[in-house]
Amino acid sequence: MKTIKGPAIFLAQFMGDDVPFDSLENLAGWASSLGYQAIQLPCDPRLFDLAQAADSQAYCDDVTRMLAAHGLQISELSTHLQGQLVAVHPAYDALFDGFAAPHVRGDPAARQAWATDQLMLAARASRRLGLAAHVSFSGALAWPYIYPWPQRPAGLVEEAFAELARRWLPILDAFEDAGVDLCYELHPGEDLHDGVTFDRFLAAVGGHKRANILYDPSHFLLQQLDYLAFIDIYHQRIKAFHVKDAEFRPDGRQGVYGGYQGWQQRAGRFRSLGDGQIDFKAIFSKMAQYDYPGWAVLEWECALKHPEDGAREGADFIRSHIIRVGERAFDDFAGSGADLQQVRALMGLEN
Repeated sequence: MKTIKGPAIFLAQFMGDDVPFDSLENLAGWASSLGYQAIQLPCDPRLFDLAQAADSQAYCDDVTRMLAAHGLQISELSTHLQGQLVAVHPAYDALFDGFAAPHVRGDPAARQAWATDQLMLAARASRRLGLAAHVSFSGALAWPYIYPWPQRPAGLVEEAFAELARRWLPILDAFEDAGVDLCYELHPGEDLHDGVTFDRFLAAVGGHKRANILYDPSHFLLQQLDYLAFIDIYHQRIKAFHVKDAEFRPDGRQGVYGGYQGWQQRAGRFRSLGDGQIDFKAIFSKMAQYDYPGWAVLEWECALKHPEDGAREGADFIRSHIIRVGERAFDDFAGSGADLQQVRALMGLEN
């Protein structure tokens, strides 16, 4: 059995214009000073040249050496924003255009082609970096129809997932060629947002071995899904892990949907690690039980706390929850050492 690796930190929420958040090397020094051992690296040109990484082993080696000088490695590359653009419903065209490179904005077909190419580059870059997993979003074609009113036309959901599969299959094949698992963060706003939708997609891509899950319990708590039972069901497909907290406190005026309110006013809110309701002791126990092979990665989002405080506290929180798995059973000392003949005799069976 393997011990979970960590703590690691997702850099997306910390990028900025001011030192130390303005470059990959400065962020690496900051993350290392907090006790992190790895970074989950967004494929953002402010930090990382994805095209160069896909084609240049020397560039990847330079990045790896720089991080190693800070005592860090890469847990996974992230293409969350690019993955979102693989499938965009027209209702969201304008809002999601800002995620794309400037030269494809305003052209949905060009934007989708660019996003697909970004994922292809990420597969090759992940292979050059020696990574086992990659994290992304699925995008969404059916999300505007999440609630069945007005009644959805027959076949709409089925065709949405068939189209999603058509768009993602070539990408999944590229990750298979690279020997890297593609892990979808199951997230509201994506067509893949819970177990049922992941099952739909998995069936549509023929059970593709590289179609896997980035497990983030915060999104499941806010959907009121049993996030512990989810691990029991899907542990073989969980290949990445965001350690993010949340709370859900419904009242007489609001519930899961939140009434279009801002994050501070919603019944369901993301919180800094340890400030929410998620049972991380149970989660880390299940991850150890099922021999989760990857990293425990802080994704910091909170409606209240300062991000630098959340990052500092998060490293210790994750470290304190990682279970170093035993190399032998706890009761090995009491083993009887009986052989098969003795075992049969104990049960009154003839030898």
